[in-house]
Amino acid sequence: MSVRSALRRAPMIGDIPGLRLLRVGDDWDLVRMPAETGFLTLAHLRALGAPIGPVLYDGPNERLYYAIQTGTTDSGWDGLPVRHLSSNSWLVAPGLELMDDWFGGWCELPDDDTLTDPDVLRAALQHSYVTAVWQETPSDAPL
Repeated sequence: MSVRSALRRAPMIGDIPGLRLLRVGDDWDLVRMPAETGFLTLAHLRALGAPIGPVLYDGPNERLYYAIQTGTTDSGWDGLPVRHLSSNSWLVAPGLELMDDWFGGWCELPDDDTLTDPDVLRAALQHSYVTAVWQETPSDAPL
């Protein structure tokens, strides 16, 4: 099921209009990273013309979430400034409605089942101008 379809079916979060609760690990996993790294990675993927799946910008926490296929092992992300989220994880995300600039929102939200290829994402994170940013980030910064 695509993220877009899941958003249509996901329960709303309490009395906060537009926010949905998505279960992670069934149809896709997520890779979470600091926003600065994430936006550079997104620019690199767009420049390559790579297929990009849903990408969510979490403004208050300054993070980006990339939807990837399930079954990608955690060890493939060692040494990178990311956290792989899979089974037993949940994501609070805006629905298809527009959110305000403070909250963030969907940078990419394909109409189909497109997901970002984890190998392509990993390679983009290892590109020189992307690594220059995340190597300057303190190692104790939360992912």
